[in-house]
Amino acid sequence: MFDKVLVANRGEIAIRVFRTLRELGIGSVAVYSEADRGALHVSFADESYLIGPPPAAESYLKIERLVETARRAGAGAVHPGYGFLAENASFARAVEDAGLVWIGPPPAAIELMGEKTRARRVMQDAGVPIIPGTTDPVGSVEELLELGLSIGYPLLIKAAAGGGGKGMEIVESPDGAAKAFETAQRQGQSYFANPDVYVEKLIVDPRHVEVQVLADAHGNVVHLGERDCTIQRRHQKLVEETPSPAVDDALRARIGAIGVNAARAAGYRSAGTIEGLLTADGDYFFMEMNTRIQVEHTVTEMVTGLDLVREQVRIALGEPISVTQDEVELRGHAIECRINAEDASRGFLPTPGLVTGYREPSGPGVRVDSGIGAGNEVSGVYDPMIAKLIVHGVDREHARRRMLRALDEFLIEGPTTLIGFHKALLSHECFVRGETCHGLVESDELAARAAALDGGAAFGAPSYNLLQGSQGRSVDRIRTVEVDGRRFEVRFVDPEPPWADLARRRRERVHAAAGGAGGRDAVVSPMQGTVLSVPVAEGDEVEAGQVLCIVEAMKMENEVHAHRTGKITELSVHAGQAVAHGQIICVISGEY
Repeated sequence: MFDKVLVANRGEIAIRVFRTLRELGIGSVAVYSEADRGALHVSFADESYLIGPPPAAESYLKIERLVETARRAGAGAVHPGYGFLAENASFARAVEDAGLVWIGPPPAAIELMGEKTRARRVMQDAGVPIIPGTTDPVGSVEELLELGLSIGYPLLIKAAAGGGGKGMEIVESPDGAAKAFETAQRQGQSYFANPDVYVEKLIVDPRHVEVQVLADAHGNVVHLGERDCTIQRRHQKLVEETPSPAVDDALRARIGAIGVNAARAAGYRSAGTIEGLLTADGDYFFMEMNTRIQVEHTVTEMVTGLDLVREQVRIALGEPISVTQDEVELRGHAIECRINAEDASRGFLPTPGLVTGYREPSGPGVRVDSGIGAGNEVSGVYDPMIAKLIVHGVDREHARRRMLRALDEFLIEGPTTLIGFHKALLSHECFVRGETCHGLVESDELAARAAALDGGAAFGAPSYNLLQGSQGRSVDRIRTVEVDGRRFEVRFVDPEPPWADLARRRRERVHAAAGGAGGRDAVVSPMQGTVLSVPVAEGDEVEAGQVLCIVEAMKMENEVHAHRTGKITELSVHAGQAVAHGQIICVISGEY
């Protein structure tokens, strides 16, 4: 058994792994960026190490620094969590080359499944059904148009090194091909440092059904049933459940066998997920394999009673999987809702900010995996997820009603969250009936209902807890001390009081309002983020609805459009620039 394990991640998944390590009697080592000095996972671990320097967005991506920190801490292994470097073969190799144990799949398997076109070829050769499309990268818009003629529209362009719903663009007709191709390439380069894309036939209104697998070094591979992740926005999951309302025992056995076959073809070891699409006719197609623990692994744990992180640790130690396929039993139904700092009424725009009040639900069958509390800040640098709310019931309807009860109890004050959205969705008749809810998730109808239900907890008074130095921002102070007659200067990191953030936001709003432009002529950033591109120039004539710039925040791209026809003046942003919420991008001048 390892003495210590470094978790190369942050937030709720870091805390989730720490809990299992503690149960196993293993020491936990946290890492944190400058932006995460006051984050919950930092104080939760047995030891914590700063891995700066800025920019904070890149801190968790520094392979050499992470390996060096693991060795410095005396860790015997590294667990990558999910996101960041979790599916980076170079990181896995660097960990192993340093004499540490990688708690994850072999680097070769990560590499294979990270190259989506190569993975499709391997799966096809192994008899795993794949979605019709290319098995090589598409290099030009002309190739894309030729493919549209041969297999028909709509098409789906996907980043060849992608995953997590990033780098995916739909092409409905030849008219939108060029823009979609350019956007997918840009996202591939931005998120995965690889602009290559491939193309699949877009299956309309499928179910997104994935299979959880475990594989060890002794040739054992088992599946733990399926998860239904159909409810998504912008190709990113919001609600996951198991079992799928569309899968019976026979279909479960068939897609489970596909998952096991795919894992064997990849030479896999550890926990992994085979992602696929299930059509209304019952056809199941392989999409990709996620070579890591998934965000939604929690629902599988609830129905199987297995701790998947514990299984990962056992497998990394060379032990066999703790269950055989015949021993896997699914009991009841589990649902997970991702509680993100997003505003469903504004197209799911991220809403970073200080959490001023926080109270988790509890009671029978309720689990909360969170990496934040009252006084912490939801940073615009990272993913907008605040917590995962998971419930377990005897059947789907029981779990659905339990989730609604838990959502009513969940109180988060400060940022706008998706609590109201989830209440609206789970009480909608399409979800009750177990349908795909195609077209509903991002609809004005559901957004309006979500806004009406977004009133916080349904009982009791707000639960404030702005104590114990847990604020997200901090202030550096230097103190002079004497130890045994020797003078030292000591650097203290004091938490910033919560009202300082409110004052800063007021100053930003005042600054934006005084930007020298009339309110109705100014175009402002809807969020804090980074400008990816600015397709207009000073003096350009633009039409209402035209894209002026693209701002990326919390792993989401958002187009900023012209609100009216006119001429671009006072253009004040450029690609690569950081912008604040409410910051003026440009002014559109001309007569109304």
